[in-house]
Amino acid sequence: MQSLLMNLLRGLASLQVAAAHLRAEIYPGLRGLEEPGLGYMGLAFFTGFAHQAVMVFFLISGWLVGGSLLDKIGKPQALRSYAIDRVTRLWTVLLPMLVMMLGIGLVIGSIAPEPSGLGASDEFSASAFAGNLFGLQTILVDKFGGNYPLWSLANETWYYIQFPLLVLVFTGRGILRPLAAAAALALTVAFLPYVMTLYFGIWLLGAAFSRIRIDCGFWTRIAVLAVAMAVSVYYRLTGVNDDILPESFGQDLICTIPIVLLLASMHAPIDRNSVFLRRLGAIGKHLSEFSFTLYVLHVPVIDLIQHIGLTQFGREKLDPGSAADFAIYFGVLGILMLSAWLSYLVFERNTYRVRRLVKRLLLQPQGKPVAKPMLFPK
Repeated sequence: MQSLLMNLLRGLASLQVAAAHLRAEIYPGLRGLEEPGLGYMGLAFFTGFAHQAVMVFFLISGWLVGGSLLDKIGKPQALRSYAIDRVTRLWTVLLPMLVMMLGIGLVIGSIAPEPSGLGASDEFSASAFAGNLFGLQTILVDKFGGNYPLWSLANETWYYIQFPLLVLVFTGRGILRPLAAAAALALTVAFLPYVMTLYFGIWLLGAAFSRIRIDCGFWTRIAVLAVAMAVSVYYRLTGVNDDILPESFGQDLICTIPIVLLLASMHAPIDRNSVFLRRLGAIGKHLSEFSFTLYVLHVPVIDLIQHIGLTQFGREKLDPGSAADFAIYFGVLGILMLSAWLSYLVFERNTYRVRRLVKRLLLQPQGKPVAKPMLFPK
């Protein structure tokens, strides 16, 4: 049940982010409309949880990535294996997506077709390309191609670095290794924006609760779920939802605590006789499998669709009062999901294959003693 819920949360969070950004790009802002219809007000409300969705990503990332490292720490080559896992997870998706963004930029005219055009815009420069691969967007370089959701990948990249350093501070052997880890961790804190390190707390919350098991009844879980939904709606209406800021950290912490409590209470096995749970698990697993690709790719595809709409149909915005335009919105959302799924089949699905290959090349086998030559064997 824990895996089912986690898959469902990841898949719905990525869908929420894509739906929110699509609405923001192809519809006028709700605040700029004098008399928005009930239909559009409902759409704006239900696609307004992108901020909370990113917090879910941080939380689950901490749970899975941090928890996995805690399981393996102390084993041979644990940190090397961890580093390969993280790089292959990011680059198997991110590298081809950045190349695809270059192609889309050429098609829609964001960059010049000549090679020199790659440096004409900071967003498409070679330094931005490399910087986004290494998590330096929003720190030293622009988000590549204007793909603004990439800001959270910078956070993820540095949390992947900070967490093992934090673990080594408490588990490193001897004196020098913990001291070196503490110094390196302090350097990252000094280098990174304050708000990025502050939100490391959300990531750490997920890692901490991966160690916790809560035994409770069905109705207690329902109550925790109701609290999670209530606080999320409350802060959707009254909180800071446009960016991560020091003043938004408190609300995001309040929103994520019920979620980790719920996850920690879901250790029960799935009822195999429940058709509903089996189907729900299949939907969650399918959505979660290409959630990362959908998160990275949806904005460039929206840009391409808007370009086609402007050049072929003379408009790039939809009418919030038109029922036909609502159908177009959901059709475009379907295109975003289809394009992400097709890209997943080519790239993200092969993450584990790439990972095994890299480990075979870079990790030395452990546990087999080296045979020493004997001058006079018996």
